[in-house]
Amino acid sequence: MTREEKNKFIDDLDILLSENKNFYLADISDLTAEESSDLRRLCFKRDVTLKVVKNTLLKKAMERNDADFEEFYQTLSGNTSIMFTEVGNSPAKIIKDFRKKHNKPILKAAIIEDCFYLGDENLDTLVELKSKQELIGEIITLLQSPAKNVISSLQSGGNKLSGIIKALAERES
Repeated sequence: MTREEKNKFIDDLDILLSENKNFYLADISDLTAEESSDLRRLCFKRDVTLKVVKNTLLKKAMERNDADFEEFYQTLSGNTSIMFTEVGNSPAKIIKDFRKKHNKPILKAAIIEDCFYLGDENLDTLVELKSKQELIGEIITLLQSPAKNVISSLQSGGNKLSGIIKALAERES
């Protein structure tokens, strides 16, 4: 890789880091070519972009970026892949699902909406995080529930009232 190619790659990484609020760093070393392909397919199906990067180039891109990624520098050793996503918990779910059959990937670090998570021990926490869409759906459900109860009560009360009136009318005739 020439110096110009490296600089271009660093610039591209810097742009990706700026444009994505959610990304994970993971170790996928020791996966066979077939396992690596399976992981990439799984990521593709779940709208997660997986890139294997050199630690030195990633660190330079992080240094160029406006955000402060200094906490991540300690994780930049060994094999590193970066997973970009719109849904914050999607890569964590992929890692957890994939590790049911394999011992990798290992979570090195993650950033979700400006919150840093360092180490594989945070994987379960990240899996349990709700996405923005899931939270909005839960709020809407909670807001609809009382209204549905009121409507249901009114409808059933109306049926009872009309039944009573009809029974009284039939009795008088």
